[in-house]
Amino acid sequence: MSEALLVGATGLVGGRVIDSAGDLGLTILSRRAIADVPPQHRAIVAPTADWPGIIAAERPRALISCLGTTIRQAGSQAAFRAVDVDLILAAAHAAKEAGARQMIAVSSVGASPRGGNFYLRTKGQTEEGLHALGFDRLDIVRPGLLRGDRGGIKRFGETIALMVAPVTDAMLHGGLRRYRSIAAATVARAIVALAREGGTGVHIHENDAIRALAD
Repeated sequence: MSEALLVGATGLVGGRVIDSAGDLGLTILSRRAIADVPPQHRAIVAPTADWPGIIAAERPRALISCLGTTIRQAGSQAAFRAVDVDLILAAAHAAKEAGARQMIAVSSVGASPRGGNFYLRTKGQTEEGLHALGFDRLDIVRPGLLRGDRGGIKRFGETIALMVAPVTDAMLHGGLRRYRSIAAATVARAIVALAREGGTGVHIHENDAIRALAD
């Protein structure tokens, strides 16, 4: 049985989970090879169609999902849902059926299954689906705008948002603090901390809680 299995390792947060995991041994499942995986972790490269079977065979105690794309990258809303809903839920279902007791999933601040915004509605529907699976412990991580070097093609809107983040963050107080930007490395450290926790129930972690976990 694997201690924790990570999907979404090639993304901004997932890569930093690998960097932050320390002695938390990870099985890293990805579509393409990842360079310089530390020796305490094990990497498996396979097409996504094979992931449920691999997850079932690995029987992880915890599944960590940092999966996520954008409509621009995916090419359509349907293709976006195929990753951000269907793939995440397929992986989660396989893990639960194989005996995983904990699921940790990166979502987004403002996620709501019945919201008007497609992106946030999709995130909320994924959260709803994960809740229905009945993990002993479900941790939903809802960061604000993620800061960090993504590499590859820069998205114009996101670039502008990151440039003005120091100003907008300073204007967000009280309940609006959850919409502040946050470093991807901070989110990753929080995820690693959650993977080491026991207990049961459904837990929603927004910016302040994420930072507290990461400290």
